[in-house]
Amino acid sequence: MKNVFYKSTLLFGFLFVIFSCKNSTGDDKLNQTLANGTTEVSLFIATNGQLAFQVTKNQKVVLDTSLLGLKVNDKHLGKNVEIALLEQKEIQIQYPLNGIKSEASYTGDLHTYKVSEADGTDWKLEFQLSNEGVAYRYVVSGQGTQHVQGEESSFKIPSQTKVWYFERDSDWKLKSHAGEWLSADISEMPTVSKMGAIQGLTLTCELPQGGYALLAEAALYNYSGMRLEAVGNNTFKANFEEGDAGFDVTGDVTTPWRCILLADTLNDLANNTMVASLNPAPDPKLFTDTDWIKPGKSVWHWWSGKYVDYKEEHDMVDDAVELNFSYNMVDDGWERWPNKWTKVTELSNYAKEKGIGIFIWKHSKEINFPEDDYAVMGHFLDSVKQTGAVGVKVDFMNGQSKSIISFDEALLRKAAERQLMVNFHGCQQSSGEYRTYPNEVTREGIRGLEVNHMKEGPLTASHNAALPFTRYVTGHGDYTSLGLTEIGETTWAHQLATLVTFYSPFNCIAENTQFLLKNKSIQPALDFIQTVPSVWDETFVLPQSKIGELAAIARRDGKDWYLGVLRSGATQEMIIDCSFLGDGEYTAEIFTDDTEAEHIDLKGLNKEADLRQWDTAVPFKKSTETVSKEKTLTVHLAEHGGAVIKFIKK
Repeated sequence: MKNVFYKSTLLFGFLFVIFSCKNSTGDDKLNQTLANGTTEVSLFIATNGQLAFQVTKNQKVVLDTSLLGLKVNDKHLGKNVEIALLEQKEIQIQYPLNGIKSEASYTGDLHTYKVSEADGTDWKLEFQLSNEGVAYRYVVSGQGTQHVQGEESSFKIPSQTKVWYFERDSDWKLKSHAGEWLSADISEMPTVSKMGAIQGLTLTCELPQGGYALLAEAALYNYSGMRLEAVGNNTFKANFEEGDAGFDVTGDVTTPWRCILLADTLNDLANNTMVASLNPAPDPKLFTDTDWIKPGKSVWHWWSGKYVDYKEEHDMVDDAVELNFSYNMVDDGWERWPNKWTKVTELSNYAKEKGIGIFIWKHSKEINFPEDDYAVMGHFLDSVKQTGAVGVKVDFMNGQSKSIISFDEALLRKAAERQLMVNFHGCQQSSGEYRTYPNEVTREGIRGLEVNHMKEGPLTASHNAALPFTRYVTGHGDYTSLGLTEIGETTWAHQLATLVTFYSPFNCIAENTQFLLKNKSIQPALDFIQTVPSVWDETFVLPQSKIGELAAIARRDGKDWYLGVLRSGATQEMIIDCSFLGDGEYTAEIFTDDTEAEHIDLKGLNKEADLRQWDTAVPFKKSTETVSKEKTLTVHLAEHGGAVIKFIKK
């Protein structure tokens, strides 16, 4: 881990803010403006007396009058206040990243304000500006138990903004964050969902002036996860699962960062690391070394048969070896094995001899007991460690209340103490926790491929083409890529491309291992499936990309590049500018939709499949060319199709 450097400039004394009326009909504006490049934040008192702010970029409004404040211990904080700038400092950090790039580099300006209430109560407001966006948080000092009853935090979006949000027609929408990514005009957000006006994070906004803003939170610890309620007037307001009942926090109340990520292009958006960068660095006592945290792909039996027996998992280890994968994800069912711990130990020992690591599944309700610092959880993890398994998949947290967030962090901490990796399922989206706890190697909080097995499925191509610019911006996602035997409206080349366009350090591959190894139609792509990485050194989004319509993403691994293309919509000829490549020549292995070939009959290939009307698939075809960064390639994309190219440096 590289050192964190802070350049601090202490301002002598307090800079007391004087509020002045800008015009007779507008809000009271603050004379002082915070700036970073072309991004500016104005702090002021709104007409209702509440502390507020506004964000502009390139002199265009990104967030209009948006309120600040919270309610703690029955006190409404942030109304009719005075503020003073305590400190301003520059933050420069670099740290290794398992995901879109090998290293994140972040520079921001931190402004810390003292906020004084009329009754003498003081608290702090922190704003951080960088070329990646704007973030703020509240810090309310206190001892013992403090009771948080909500926030005034709001986000007023410009008119004519297209908002991307996830939708699910059940109460699972906000339990699992596994909704389909759709879009609507900001004015429609209060009524667009049958499930009500509350949306889960993240929200990606296509701004009318061009560019993008993404609403998120970062460093979610010792607090409840924020949702956003569309309250009208193009405004979202902070909302929490506990509602009016609120939640307790021990000691200081330090909220997560409320983030407005800003990007001129989709390449800037997909490469934004502000959320991770706002999380604390790993505890060096917990992570003295991280050699035991190893990215890699995993086999998974669930796609072909949900409940597994020992022999099947034993065979899966052999298949993982043949596929050059690193792990075997043993899902629900192992606890019904006779002498389960003995059998898991035997499986782990066998896998270790083969160079394969074992993850095992657990329902969260069976270990979520806070007593004695989660002693039950600790005993379970001790047992896992004793078997020789290397990680756990913990499922069905089903929410983001303060108690669940505390459970999540306890699991990460206790797993790290035992050098175990963690895969979260049935959970909210990432808030960058993987920086503080790098043993979090993936999490769900995403509408992944398993939905193809469900009545509400299958996934749409537009959902897939939206994911890199929505859910994946804030962190890895356990989508469980590559389902060739139940593809819905997509194609085989589209499915292959998800191995590049989506990312997860622990990349759990859905498809039946024997199908991958033995089906003749798959064999031309087998080497690609075996060698495609699960983390990357560099990411570049091609400029043709458009949220929900086309995701074309190039990623570098060492000297080689991989390009994945996901199409939603009619057939399309796509010209690929290869200028992202390095110098010299590359051998390009190209997999595209073979629209002239006979469709693959999917019936009977997967006993778990519910094919509906999509019972055939457009296959892929492979070709090879020599290319360089001066050249272009043309690929034909079928309806809802895709392409993938592996560029091998000569």
